[in-house]
Amino acid sequence: MIYQPVPDYHMHTPRCHHASGTVREFAQAAMALGMKEIGMSDHSPMPNGYMDDWRMDPAELHSYLTEVEKVRDTLARKLCVRIGLEADFRLGSEAGLKRLLKLYDWDFIIGSVHYIGDWDFDNPSKLSQWDKVGVEEVYCAYFDLVGKSAVSGMFDIIGHPDLIKKFGHRPPDGSKRVLQAEEAMLQAVKKSGCALEISSAGLRKPVGEIYPHPRIVARAAELGIPFAYGSDAHGPDAVGHGMDECLSLLESCGVHEVCVFKGRKRSMQPIVRAKVKQSRVSHAKDRQA
Repeated sequence: MIYQPVPDYHMHTPRCHHASGTVREFAQAAMALGMKEIGMSDHSPMPNGYMDDWRMDPAELHSYLTEVEKVRDTLARKLCVRIGLEADFRLGSEAGLKRLLKLYDWDFIIGSVHYIGDWDFDNPSKLSQWDKVGVEEVYCAYFDLVGKSAVSGMFDIIGHPDLIKKFGHRPPDGSKRVLQAEEAMLQAVKKSGCALEISSAGLRKPVGEIYPHPRIVARAAELGIPFAYGSDAHGPDAVGHGMDECLSLLESCGVHEVCVFKGRKRSMQPIVRAKVKQSRVSHAKDRQA
């Protein structure tokens, strides 16, 4: 690794129906990479009966907390395990979500937008809907919701802030409407005091790009918005994925620290380049290459 590992705060369990691996296996993968801290953040139950097939059932919340607490306590001397959720922001469900978030002393909450109205736009089975909409309009609606999620006061981290690009749909280059929507979103995040997630998940998706776009990272850095790293791992093999790429992008934009959380209180951890020691043998091989 180019950088010393920072906390990975975005990891899912099989309770979301599209992940695999135990919390212990995620923790072991993190320790193998030299991480000192991680955060579990499975898809939360949602109120008012809006259940899809990619989040835990309300009845599973207790087992989720129990499993994470057990690993946290067992590995306390080796790895700091924080307990969080990834919770959807969807207009009309705010009151129920606020009640849910009061049920436990969370370390952090990631707020994500996966729905525009009733359309879960990042669902591969709903791809055909993209053929029926205007891409500019969708991007603007998405960023408006992300901004609203930030100022709702419910979240600590805004998850994958331009998830809307997941399948590679792009508005026209230089679209003033979209650029204005991005700026309004970032101003809302700045006002809210939330952190933005820099996520490597997009590198594994059709778009093949970090979330958010470098343009958004650079502007957020100008505004002094802090960042938290997340792999959005749905299996132990994805823990820490793309961390170097994400940290390199942050550094290129003048960001030299990332967020860490405990009890929903934020502090900052420096981004530090790893000290790589090469043996004489490796230098000899380099010369021979």
